[in-house]
Amino acid sequence: MIKFYGYKKCSTSRKARKWFDDHQIKYEFQDLVEDPPTKIDLVNWLNTHQDRGLRYFFNTSGQHYRQMKLKDKIPTMTVDEAADLMSKDGKLIKRPLVVDGNKLTCGFNEENYEKTWLSSTEN
Repeated sequence: MIKFYGYKKCSTSRKARKWFDDHQIKYEFQDLVEDPPTKIDLVNWLNTHQDRGLRYFFNTSGQHYRQMKLKDKIPTMTVDEAADLMSKDGKLIKRPLVVDGNKLTCGFNEENYEKTWLSSTEN
């Protein structure tokens, strides 16, 4: 089952949900601000998809990101430190974060969604 971590007030999350709905792809929604992913899940995803780098997972345009000056801290941050921060403050996570076992996307890019999520439903 696809797990969709989004934020109801976020226009990008709304666009991504509409895309899933339009393509009749089932998913389970979880509000990442009210109920962020666990540190254990985040560590797993950050390690599994480490080729993307830690910055990929952060909401780099968010206020919390800027207030904490994370741009300067990410290059030396460990996976454990990043997961700890994001598990405590869901607004630090680039949204939506969509996962299902092996696949993961952050943010919404229609071409990327077609490659990642449409191919998974055809199998």
